[in-house]
Amino acid sequence: MNYNINKGIGRTVEFKGLKSQYLFIFAGGLLGTLLLVMVLYMAGVNSFICLFLGAGGASLIIWQTFSLNKKYGEHGLMKAGAKKRHPRYIICRNRVQRYLRITAKPDAL
Repeated sequence: MNYNINKGIGRTVEFKGLKSQYLFIFAGGLLGTLLLVMVLYMAGVNSFICLFLGAGGASLIIWQTFSLNKKYGEHGLMKAGAKKRHPRYIICRNRVQRYLRITAKPDAL
């Protein structure tokens, strides 16, 4: 018997150049745009306005997702988000002498 080996195990998921987390942003954005257009159409909004909003929203989602992918790369968006949560500097309002003071150890009984 001849078995094929899947060489893609362990690699990141990629679709048309979009990698991992950007696929979720891409799919979620397009799904949200589709739902918005459906709700507007069912609410009685003019179909040309619905088509214009759908096409404009979808193209905006596609453009932004690919630009984020190009700018940050595979893991860069998560790194940029983590960097925003770190403090820029640490403030220590204690005097330096407090850290330099030698404390006497109590005698053991």
